Amino acid sequence: MSKQSRLLLFLLLLIPSLLMAQQKDTLIKKLDSLTKKTDSVGAKQKNVIAPQAYNEITKITPKVYVTLLISDIKQQWTAPFRATGSDWLKIGGFAVVTTAVALFADKPINKFAVKIRGESNTAVSVSTYVTNFGGAYEAYTLAGFLAYGYIFKKEKTKTTTWLATQAYLSAALIETSLKYLTGRQRPSYYDPVTHQNNNIFHGPFYQFKTDKNGTKPPTDSYTSFPSGHTTVAFAAATVFAMEYKDTKWAPILAYSVSSLIGLSRIMQNAHWASDVIVGAALGFLCGRQVVNNYHRYAKLQNEKKKNSLSFSLHYMDGVIMPGIVYTFR
Repeated sequence: MSKQSRLLLFLLLLIPSLLMAQQKDTLIKKLDSLTKKTDSVGAKQKNVIAPQAYNEITKITPKVYVTLLISDIKQQWTAPFRATGSDWLKIGGFAVVTTAVALFADKPINKFAVKIRGESNTAVSVSTYVTNFGGAYEAYTLAGFLAYGYIFKKEKTKTTTWLATQAYLSAALIETSLKYLTGRQRPSYYDPVTHQNNNIFHGPFYQFKTDKNGTKPPTDSYTSFPSGHTTVAFAAATVFAMEYKDTKWAPILAYSVSSLIGLSRIMQNAHWASDVIVGAALGFLCGRQVVNNYHRYAKLQNEKKKNSLSFSLHYMDGVIMPGIVYTFR
């Protein structure tokens, strides 16, 4: 994804979320309130993923899609402010492991990957093919699932695929923002002075710096962390894994493909191992949030349907009589 495309994606997704977040008593506000309750990841409440649960009441219309996407982005960006003590312990543990990988494993793994690339054209070809499934091919795959859902009228397939696109977009926004905030060099970038690659972080706004000739730094010198291909691959994979968790092979296949995409990015000399690890974690969290948020929406829709108010007119003995029926379910 080019620099211009990333910036455009950032504006298209972030600005509407900031505007909508201020409205009161909206679906977004209701969804936010339900984030405090345990979801499918916990043991108390399970998301209903039976095929019959995906119907006219819970279907994703264009309006619902946009609303859920904005809600997803809002919840993902505000997640750190809602984190509990237990959450921070997990985050801290993950940070320690990732830091250790960055300090002690990134360079050796990169050298090993470069060595294999130099010795095997097959490895290069296979990794190129696999890595495309985290880019252009993934869009084709999602389009194929959507086509299948619409042609054969599989409401669950349609819903799951639309959710996967939401996870893809919201995860892409986060990883793009992190790229510009961290400014990490890709392993493929070699310093023109030292002629060596380095896994350093330049920090925020490095991309706007210019040298004495007014030249800005090349993209590869600051867009490594995290791996975008890995992030969006795991985001979409997590949606399918959660929505089809009752099918044993589905989570295995989804996470295996996304893991191969992450490994291919290392083999392509495009990312450090720690970039891929963080990308996988971000994608998983985004995908999980998107799924849970949809099921909160479905819960609200079903509750709305349970208690209904209807009006009717009856004709009796030459008199038209109005009637009101309130149904409890």
